Amino acid sequence: MTTRPNRVKRRGVTASGLASTALLLVACASSPPAPDWQANAYAALNSFSSAYLNGNTRLADFEFARARSEISSTGRVDLMARAELARCAVRVASLEFDNCATYQALAPDAHVREQAYAAYLTGQWQGLDPALLPAQHRAIVTHAQAQKPTGASAPTPQVLSTIEDPLARLVAAGVLLQSKRLTPPDMATATETASSQGWRRPLLAWLGVQLQRANDAADRDAAMRIQRRIDLVLQEKSKNPSTNQ
Repeated sequence: MTTRPNRVKRRGVTASGLASTALLLVACASSPPAPDWQANAYAALNSFSSAYLNGNTRLADFEFARARSEISSTGRVDLMARAELARCAVRVASLEFDNCATYQALAPDAHVREQAYAAYLTGQWQGLDPALLPAQHRAIVTHAQAQKPTGASAPTPQVLSTIEDPLARLVAAGVLLQSKRLTPPDMATATETASSQGWRRPLLAWLGVQLQRANDAADRDAAMRIQRRIDLVLQEKSKNPSTNQ
């Protein structure tokens, strides 16, 4: 018995969050029932995202391989491109930038919206049509494109906090950091978003960014406070052998 896609809900990642990172492979359940591969692929991608954000690399790799297996049964390269782009988005949320390498080989077969999302994730915003992006991310690019050229990337006004979905918010924060448009308040928003969701991997990444900024500013008190938070996450993580980076 398969699980309906619109009922999938795992710890910290909702159907809404998956939609924000282009993970929707299926529409809402309707009659007749969707093929098994759709529900299975959706559930596997959901599990991948949750496991990856929680720092469980082994489980994340297993679930993503399961999703790829389901999608490959269709022979649809465009859907495989969408899944790889989803993996890239979750990595960007965790500040792991690789130019969406696994997506690039599949990019020629991706739909125009996926191509636009890939450009957004990799900071290639020149000529990018915000209307092609998921709704949560349009304001980020719109604000950036409205700024006058200054010879350097200027910070984007604080629109990050207006993104309701936590995963979409972290993806946007990662994009802003990569493109050197992140403001200090945005950094705090991203850190506390990861913290409130209990997502160890992006939390450690964002705390690491904050620690570097505090050290650069010679703010010893802030650095010590941030280090205590990092130590707490790492200490508890080491007690759970089922999770690993």
